[in-house]
Amino acid sequence: MKFCSDCGHKLIVAIPAGDLRERHICNHCSRIHYENPKLVVGVIAHWQDQVLLCRRGIEPQKGLWCLPAGFMENGESSDEGAMREAKEETCAQLEIESLYAVYNLPHINQTYMYYLAKLLTPQVEAGLETLDAQLFKQGDIPWSQLAYPSIAAALQQFFMDQKRGQFPLIHESISSQANLLGNAS
Repeated sequence: MKFCSDCGHKLIVAIPAGDLRERHICNHCSRIHYENPKLVVGVIAHWQDQVLLCRRGIEPQKGLWCLPAGFMENGESSDEGAMREAKEETCAQLEIESLYAVYNLPHINQTYMYYLAKLLTPQVEAGLETLDAQLFKQGDIPWSQLAYPSIAAALQQFFMDQKRGQFPLIHESISSQANLLGNAS
């Protein structure tokens, strides 16, 4: 940030009184501009032995496959955001079952929250920001064409948990050096 969004004056970077981190501060109106991680919310939507993936129609990672997910909006809960994103990207009719995974990505200031969701019907289609939406069995997932390391991690864990019939909450951090599929991410 270079200018105050309240008054338009130039910002400085300093540690405010009572704080431990550098922040953008306006010397004119005294506003402290906090930059906090973004929440990405999504679903691992399943139908029988298949999961729902969508092919990104926008950058970043255009053309690669991902779970239906996106940035949480103001005024919505995380599960509402996950359902909204799934509907926008895949036109899916689903029911949230539970929070399943929380992945911290501190190197890009994001936290991903994936919910388990049951598809109410296998009919899905590409939404406005999506090139394609499909259901995949584990062996048919385009693992080398997944957009993000958190997707691979969540899907791998989901299939292991599905075999066990138990879905404990996952809470992990993924570094920028993640090597989850045998190739650099």
